[in-house]
Amino acid sequence: MARDRGIVTLMTPLPLPDVVEPAQLTAALRRGGVLDAGAVREVKVLHQQDVLVSHIIRLGLRYVGESAGAPQSLILKTPQASYAKTLAQGGRNEVAFYTQLAPKMPPGLVPRCFDGHFDEAHPTWYLLLEDLTGSHEIATKWPLPPSRDQAIAIVTTLARWHASWWDHPDLGETVGSWMSVDDSAKLMETFAGHYDRFADLLGDRLSEERRILYRRFIEQSARLFERYHSRRHVTIAHGDAHIWNFMLPRPGVADTVRIFDFDQWRINVPTGDLAYMMAVQWYPERRQALERLLLNHYHQTLLQHGVTGYTRGALDQDYRRSVLWHITKPVWQWSVNIPPLIWWNNLERVMMAVEDLGCEELLG
Repeated sequence: MARDRGIVTLMTPLPLPDVVEPAQLTAALRRGGVLDAGAVREVKVLHQQDVLVSHIIRLGLRYVGESAGAPQSLILKTPQASYAKTLAQGGRNEVAFYTQLAPKMPPGLVPRCFDGHFDEAHPTWYLLLEDLTGSHEIATKWPLPPSRDQAIAIVTTLARWHASWWDHPDLGETVGSWMSVDDSAKLMETFAGHYDRFADLLGDRLSEERRILYRRFIEQSARLFERYHSRRHVTIAHGDAHIWNFMLPRPGVADTVRIFDFDQWRINVPTGDLAYMMAVQWYPERRQALERLLLNHYHQTLLQHGVTGYTRGALDQDYRRSVLWHITKPVWQWSVNIPPLIWWNNLERVMMAVEDLGCEELLG
């Protein structure tokens, strides 16, 4: 359709936010410091795809006037219609991350965001992000695990990100919020209700041994929460840090690994991200081959970026505790209608990790 200040070529039946209009894109890019005298003349949808709970659209841009250094393409991220209502809080979280937290972080850790908005009146939102398609790529096609070098590069960036928020004075003040003891008790009460329905659904597919583990975990959850409530050696955790939420530089590109998808970020113990990446996503052989190496490398990177007082032994304890916490993940995923292809395999892998690492000992 034609606009007074430019052209938007729509190759999709989906309604797009007003931010894709040339005049608004021009304003966003100027605020981002990547467009001076020129202006966006035409916007075209180059590619689009659904990625589980969101919709990704790659936009091609044409300019009029001086546009040296301006991006030739951008990524527009919006909610997938079937999850817009049930996961609205995730959209709110991600917009808040890119618009409030990302500007305070060291460069080169996440894609640049040029605009973002969450509409409180309706369960909808959008993000306008840097397009890294030409310079970066996902390590593997899901569900293949990464190579050793890819895993090291990913964990390096994760550690740098964690270090940048480690025990930051803004945590719980202007950045994120803390759960109170009452909040965590209510959370576990909600989880227990989901678990009961989950166990009923699975029937004999959930063994008595695993049912006992879940019951003991729920009973001991207040004690397990004490580590979080200590508010010491905590950071901004990603919350969904599988390797497919990292973009690695393509061969020959001198750049850093970038993290994306921040709909589940929160203040937390940092090893939750490591446990989700390895114990929940990788089968035992691959996890055992890389786990110690990556934990060592993560700890060394923390120290190199200013973290003090956090011992290697403390990291091991936190990691095992986080692996145990992640037996809740498949249940939460089931509760928001994530497909069994994901939560069933996560359940099997995390249970094998719990057994392998002796995490049941943490229940007393």
